[in-house]
Amino acid sequence: MTAPYPLQAFAPERSAPLILALPKGRILAECGELLERAGIRPAPDYADEASRRLRFPTDHAELDVIRVRSFDVATFVAFGAAQLGICGADVLMEFDYSEIYAPLDLGIGHCRLSVAEKKETAGSDDPNRWSQVRVATKYPNIARRYYAARGIQAEVVTLNGSMELAPSLGLARVIVDLVATGNTLKANGLVETAVIAPITSRLIVNRTALKTEPELIGAWIARFRAALGETG
Repeated sequence: MTAPYPLQAFAPERSAPLILALPKGRILAECGELLERAGIRPAPDYADEASRRLRFPTDHAELDVIRVRSFDVATFVAFGAAQLGICGADVLMEFDYSEIYAPLDLGIGHCRLSVAEKKETAGSDDPNRWSQVRVATKYPNIARRYYAARGIQAEVVTLNGSMELAPSLGLARVIVDLVATGNTLKANGLVETAVIAPITSRLIVNRTALKTEPELIGAWIARFRAALGETG
């Protein structure tokens, strides 16, 4: 697909390519169609998880893509190592970087950030009466804020995966994690007890880059906006 307007119409050439950070894993596959609609074609192996390369050229000399862990996309953009990125709203909620501007909801990566616990204990007592709770999660900041807003002190056990094991092994009463189908929870004897937030992926931009190169960065934002069928 050809972009609706040439990038050079907005800004002069840059001495080094802009960097677009993309997340490894499930969302990377969903990014493919979106990038195509935006007129961005990275080197074919960018979507190959077996490829050892992490930086890939595109068919635009002024843009490269990098493939990093989903949690790291926001960090690369916040610190200016990448000027643009695609990451889930969960990551933005967890880190809350002031250096990041998120102009577009890309409508991909649909899931929800939820609280879950063992089926046997769910509903056995009223969470509104809890004074404290132990939570297993890779979202310690979100978990603490969520429970603090309810007057509950959260003791957070930070895990990077296999959260579903924590309740059955006595590591934590509840977990806070992303849920798509709920099948993994069910397979491990857990049920959702609350939804903290619906989650989709966002286009994110480094604020300093947007201020110093507004025409260039703005042109890429416009490409993604056009790919979504939006105007203005």
